Amino acid sequence: MEIEFSKYDDGLAPAIVQSSETARVLMLGYMNREALDKTIETGMVTFYSRSRQRLWTKGETSGNFLKVVEISADCDRDSLLIQAAPSGPTCHTGSTSCFGDDANAPPGPAANVLYELQRVIASRQVDPEEGSYTSGLFASGINRIAQKVGEEAVELVIEAKDDDKDKFKGETADLIFHLLVLLRAKGVNLDEILELLAERRK
Repeated sequence: MEIEFSKYDDGLAPAIVQSSETARVLMLGYMNREALDKTIETGMVTFYSRSRQRLWTKGETSGNFLKVVEISADCDRDSLLIQAAPSGPTCHTGSTSCFGDDANAPPGPAANVLYELQRVIASRQVDPEEGSYTSGLFASGINRIAQKVGEEAVELVIEAKDDDKDKFKGETADLIFHLLVLLRAKGVNLDEILELLAERRK
C-alpha cells in the first residue's frame, strides 16, 4: 500500500481505527512505514508511539488487540482508515471508544450481537452442524424460512396487543433471528439493509 509518509515532517501519517462491525470510530493513532508494514504482516493494528519513540501494537499490554479487517487510504494517500475487530475496550479508560461511550455515540457492544448472529447464521449455512436449528432451516429451503418469518411476525403482532412486555421482547427477538436467516438465504447482508434505511432517512 502506497502512503505518502513524506508529506509529514515527522514521517507519521494519521491512522483512524473504526469498528468493522458498528462503524464506531475507536481511536486515532499514527503510523510510519514500519508500523504499517507490521500491521499488514501481523494482522494486528500497530502504531508508532511519538512519546516512546518506538512501535507499539495496540493491546500488547492490555490484551485488547485490534484485529485488522481492512485498510484503506484517503484520496490524497496521506491518511489511513483501518477497519478492525476489537477484542475488548479500545480506550485505556475501559471505554469502547477513545471518543467516549455517551448517548450520542454510534451503536456500541449491544449492536455487535446482530453482526455476531449474522456470522453464526452464515457459518451454519456454509458448514451445517448436526442438530442445529439454523442449519435445519437452511436445509428445509427458502419457502420454509419465509414461512417462519411470517409465523413469527404474526406471533409478535398478537403479543403486541397484550401487556406482557417480556413476551413481546421475546417474540421480537425471534422475528429478528428468522429475518436474519431469510436475509442470508437470499444473499443479502445486514449492512445492505442498514444502508437502505440510511438513504431513506435522508
